[in-house]
Amino acid sequence: MSALGALLLAGAACAAAPAPAPVRADALTQAEAAARAKRIANVAYALDFTLTGKESFDGTSTLQFDLADTRAPLTVDLDKASIASLTVNGVTVAPRYNKAYITIAARDLKVGRNSITVAYRRAHSTNGEGLHRMLDPVDGKVYTYSHFEPAAAQQMFALFDQPDLKASYQLTVTAPADWLVVSTRRESAVEERGATRRWTFPPTKQLSSYNFSMHAGPYKVWEDNSGPYPMRLFARQSVAAQVAPADWFSYTRQGLAWFDDYFGIPYQFEKYDQLLVPDFLYGAMENAAAVTFAEDGFLYKAAMTDAQRESLAEVIMHEMAHQWFGDLVTMKWWNGLWLNESFASFMATMATAEATEFSGAWQTFYSEGKQEAYVQDQSPATHPIEVPVASSANAFDNIDAITYSKGASTLKQLRHLLGDEVFRKGVHNYLVKYQYKNARLDDFIGSLGEAAGRDLGPWTRQWLYKAGVNTLAAEYRCSAGKVASFALRQSAPAALPALREQRVQVATFVLDGGKLAPGKTVAVTYSGASTSVPALVGTACPDLVYPNYQDWGYVKVKLDKRSFATASAHLGAIEEPLLRAMMWQSLWDGVRDGELPLERFIQTALANAPAEQNYKLLGDVLGKVAGAKYYLDVMHAPPRYAHKTIAALEAMTWRGVEASRGNANFTHRWMDAYLNAATTAQAQDRLVSILDGGTVLEGVPLDQDLRWKIVEALSRAGYAGSAALVAAEQARDNSDTGQAAALRATVLRPDAAVKRQWLATVMDLNTTLPFSRVRTAMENLYPARQRALSELTAAERLRRLPALDKAAGPVYMRAWAATLIPKDCTPASVARLAQAGRQFRGLSEGTMRALRDEHENERRCLAVRKAMTFPQE
Repeated sequence: MSALGALLLAGAACAAAPAPAPVRADALTQAEAAARAKRIANVAYALDFTLTGKESFDGTSTLQFDLADTRAPLTVDLDKASIASLTVNGVTVAPRYNKAYITIAARDLKVGRNSITVAYRRAHSTNGEGLHRMLDPVDGKVYTYSHFEPAAAQQMFALFDQPDLKASYQLTVTAPADWLVVSTRRESAVEERGATRRWTFPPTKQLSSYNFSMHAGPYKVWEDNSGPYPMRLFARQSVAAQVAPADWFSYTRQGLAWFDDYFGIPYQFEKYDQLLVPDFLYGAMENAAAVTFAEDGFLYKAAMTDAQRESLAEVIMHEMAHQWFGDLVTMKWWNGLWLNESFASFMATMATAEATEFSGAWQTFYSEGKQEAYVQDQSPATHPIEVPVASSANAFDNIDAITYSKGASTLKQLRHLLGDEVFRKGVHNYLVKYQYKNARLDDFIGSLGEAAGRDLGPWTRQWLYKAGVNTLAAEYRCSAGKVASFALRQSAPAALPALREQRVQVATFVLDGGKLAPGKTVAVTYSGASTSVPALVGTACPDLVYPNYQDWGYVKVKLDKRSFATASAHLGAIEEPLLRAMMWQSLWDGVRDGELPLERFIQTALANAPAEQNYKLLGDVLGKVAGAKYYLDVMHAPPRYAHKTIAALEAMTWRGVEASRGNANFTHRWMDAYLNAATTAQAQDRLVSILDGGTVLEGVPLDQDLRWKIVEALSRAGYAGSAALVAAEQARDNSDTGQAAALRATVLRPDAAVKRQWLATVMDLNTTLPFSRVRTAMENLYPARQRALSELTAAERLRRLPALDKAAGPVYMRAWAATLIPKDCTPASVARLAQAGRQFRGLSEGTMRALRDEHENERRCLAVRKAMTFPQE
């Protein structure tokens, strides 16, 4: 037994004493955080951990800080630990602890320098927060890593868990002898102790608690010292062969050089470590100098495609941007979290476009993140970019496409409005002024405004404090083949009437010999309902006008009738990939708005997608094709029409696989689209033949990833032998990724008994399954094509929603609300969700927003269905 274990037993009587009534709720409110920050300064932590690889760890936290007064007790955050001892200013005291925080009596404190030491034991987390533990099923090795955002450091050690109490962290760790320990700084000493090693790390610079981290386990490590900052990359031993360290180091080196130059401030944290970790909740996390990445997004059994490499580069750049904007300068409270993420998303795209080979990164941003923002911003559940955050429990309520992509689009627009160098100067001055400190939105906007020599208050109110997306349309009249008048018309929905100032480019095009020849491009700063564009008067009457050319603005474009007709009929005549992507988006917007019949969009896709030679745009188009198939699956289309149309999509996507001739950039996109469309008996037979080796795909290795994708597609389609296929693949691949794939394939099966069994499991808050498995089951229980099976449990899921929302934590509810709110694309389903919204008034903000989003999605689905002209059966 460890010494701490003995202390735990000896101190059980103290720990078991009834806690007094708490002085605050478990979650820290903004007001409480501000009050605590007024009393406390100059915080330093000394942290000592003993890790064994077992389910629990021992820790000792020593907090040193200056205290301004002793007029009231002080709370120290520590989640669900067993306290062995508590010492305050050298005196052992009985813990007053409610499993959320420790209350330190005012009489035990003093004005000036204080010291609090807490010795405790805590279970490792299995939901991706705190100090997460994972047992690798392949080799039995244990891996741990920390994740603290937004306020989960308290799940690992005792502290003041709020962003505006920056501190230094001095770390000591005892771990098994074959483990590596990684933190913000490199270790200063490693002492061999037989079966264990003792790691000592020097104090860090000033960091907010969520930016500090500690990771430990028998990780495989790669090193690269070719640049000014030492770089390391870590991954589990069993997946190391699926990592491409050369690409990681190349993009990291390029990014560090680019950001050093752009910000005019050298990277501050001495070394740059990156870790691929299992069961991660999000894409990645910007821990200072020790960035963690969700490994399932970056492990490949075959060579990466260009699209996969671009995604890797962009995520590396995103987390790297945070090292300056977020880690070096940190928001004061969680309402500023959006600015961290928006800025990192914006900077990551710019860095990827300018520092790597992926110069088309802005096209990727337009087609992916920006479209997600437009969708959400047109939903009743939209919200302003800047919103109040009542407590740490609400910190992630608004972390969504508005936070990331609308915010990034807004910053991109502001850069165009102010000019590149003015924007860059404002950012540099902000980082210099507030480095190692906390700042507010007004500080950032003020720095940009000072650099620009203008008051950005009106811009801030328009863009950051008001929700919604405006619509922009070109209004023009031609006479004798020339433009006689031209204006930009800005509009807004009645519920969100704000009109905004924005700078865009207006471009005209004329059909010439089957191609769209450029006419004239004019930069325009518009505001209000109408802005004239005299520079276009007298130019050739256009066949196509696009009033947000090259995507400077954040605005929904509504094509005029002539331009819409040109775009519909002449997609192939548009040479620029980004402009072509915008035309596809205008057509898809027409579908979602109930203005363009879905069957016309599908016919356009069948005619044009096979000819697309830009792999990025092909991915975008095939994503929209998948969206069209989703509508077919859920909208109760006549069976004969649905079968005929899906068969046509199957045929198109299979021809795409064959025509790509092993060009991985295209083959992977076509194959994924085929797997999504493959539901007919012919398609199922072909997939089985691929698995058996009877059908060989040219240039496409039948690796384990593809095998699992095929098995999942067969299971989702209801293939009779799918259960046997799952068992066979599991025998081939019993890794954790294989187990997750087997789970997906199992719950995808259109079997009511399987659905009920797994629904009971995921709604059991006491299940012993790791949350990563619970989330996998949630995400795959009710695919679109299985709406009838979903309806069997729809009433039960809605009935239990309020109780789940109250009992489960936000991590669980974010996954549940995104996947298990029932939908059926019928008037009854729309009414059902509307009634739930009225009835369930006590839901958390995040869950209520998800309910509103699904209600809007159902309403739009009905509009799409109504616009269709189904042939008679």
